[in-house]
Amino acid sequence: MRAPGSVLPYAQWHLGPLTVTGTAVTSLGIVLALSAVSRLATRRLKLEPGSWQVVLEGVVSLIEETIRAVLPDHVGEVMPLVASLWIYILVANLLGIVPGLHSPTSDLSLTAGLAMLVFLSVHWYGLRIQGLRGYLGHYLRPTPLMLPFHVLSELTRTLALAVRLFGNIMSLEMTAMIVLLVAGFLVPVPVLMLHIVEAVVQAYIFGMLALIYIAGGIQSQEQRENPQERSPS
Repeated sequence: MRAPGSVLPYAQWHLGPLTVTGTAVTSLGIVLALSAVSRLATRRLKLEPGSWQVVLEGVVSLIEETIRAVLPDHVGEVMPLVASLWIYILVANLLGIVPGLHSPTSDLSLTAGLAMLVFLSVHWYGLRIQGLRGYLGHYLRPTPLMLPFHVLSELTRTLALAVRLFGNIMSLEMTAMIVLLVAGFLVPVPVLMLHIVEAVVQAYIFGMLALIYIAGGIQSQEQRENPQERSPS
């Protein structure tokens, strides 16, 4: 929910030749805050965990198991990126409930940047794990005529990834603002709960789609080389 006088995503400040937007400032604040929290949370880990460490390990285990269900052979390589996306997007989505702030994910420029990061990561993981020849070969299967369709598919899904997150968070904030303007503060709790649930759902969807895209790039060559391991018994 964006309160009156909040930092709008299109607010700009000029530092000499540089233009800094409100979205960039908010995103940098989220990154710094998460870095500080991560540092503090992992500074005193013990063999006999306390309540905070139990929660932390539970979150990490949940993310690890989710990734293992999709990409069991490459959890260690993929987890840093996917876990970072989930946590960052969740915090960014939830920031809209703080008076005076906005969700940076309601800005298309930020969601486009996240989608481009996923796009590049798919190819990076594919090339790193499968090698240049093995990874690029899947664009020519089952026939070289499929090459333009594979390329178009990757471009369109990247665009859809950016627009989906942007559209959902922006519409959520606009709906919350309209409801509060019409009904005042008589219904803050349902609107707040809607924002929290939608923020969690959209962060999960974005992270899962990123994981599925990466898994598709990695497993395409593995399935061709080991069909007997993938086929049902």
